[in-house]
Amino acid sequence: MQSAIKKIGNSAGIVIPKPLLAEIGAKAGDPVELAVEQGRLVVQPVKRMPRAGWAEDSKRLAAAGDDALLWPEFANDEDEQLVW
Repeated sequence: MQSAIKKIGNSAGIVIPKPLLAEIGAKAGDPVELAVEQGRLVVQPVKRMPRAGWAEDSKRLAAAGDDALLWPEFANDEDEQLVW
């Protein structure tokens, strides 16, 4: 499948057909890693870990005092026995 390199400001880009994106498990707007291997441009989707950044965000919320329960009256009976 052929495409063309197009001028985008001071850079350049290519249009990647949707079937090729689907084959690598990516979609428009996803972050990708670019590399050159043996004279070829390689495009790989950036694999994100589920819940990445949650620990840092929860610490930031706690430091700001914004970590209270939204619905404290809906707690589970065993919540006071949980160890975090």
